[in-house]
Amino acid sequence: MHVPEVRPTILPGPGPRPVRLVLPASRGWRLLAKSLPRSLTVTLTLALAQLQTLRRLLPSLLPSLLPSLPPPRLPSLLPSLPSMLLTVLCCCLLAPRGVQAQGVELATLQTGRDDGVLTLEFVARVSLPRAVEDALERGVPIYFVAQARLLRSRWYWRDERVARVSRSWRLAFQPLTSAWRVSPGGLNQSYASLPEALSAVSRSANWKLADLSQLDADRGYYIEFNYRLDTSQLPGPMQFGLGGQSDWAVGISRTLRVEP
Repeated sequence: MHVPEVRPTILPGPGPRPVRLVLPASRGWRLLAKSLPRSLTVTLTLALAQLQTLRRLLPSLLPSLLPSLPPPRLPSLLPSLPSMLLTVLCCCLLAPRGVQAQGVELATLQTGRDDGVLTLEFVARVSLPRAVEDALERGVPIYFVAQARLLRSRWYWRDERVARVSRSWRLAFQPLTSAWRVSPGGLNQSYASLPEALSAVSRSANWKLADLSQLDADRGYYIEFNYRLDTSQLPGPMQFGLGGQSDWAVGISRTLRVEP
């Protein structure tokens, strides 16, 4: 495998001197760069530049690092080493990710201030996959969890967590009465249809996040919000094998900036 050359070019001009990477001229690399996201293309290009630097330094470093390796084999290893490292890097970057959450559309997510308290309001639209509905109709209860973290931005260290809150809802079908029961906390409410029950478990208003006295006027804050179907609260036998099933990956995550 031929490792293309990458030439970093320093752009002229006053102030900071940004570096522009000149992509290799080979046709295969150009086609690969067009088919990948820009961020991934830049990552691979930078990796190529580092591998070329490593390739130039290895002839002087390997004899001292690996004295037991026969010298005649060193030249034969050098041409293929950058290609091997690049192949491993591509496999890591292009490997398939875990199952992504789905089935939730966030209609409203906003903060408010009331009586010295920072509050959060959200409204979600949930569309359950058929596998989840089948489990509900067989009498299996499911749980939804909403979590919110209030963080203070810090440029010199990891952002500071100011508050963390969580709410959960239990949704179950009652075959004898053909009713859908929602249990927010210790309360029980019954609904005639599944859409009505889903509407009840996917919204919250005047949800207290923190006291306004905990916030500094000259600092930046943001909220990390997550709403999902919590499979960890399913009956034990059902949890086996759910890790790779997208039907049960129902949820959504958002970041919201807190206005001063």
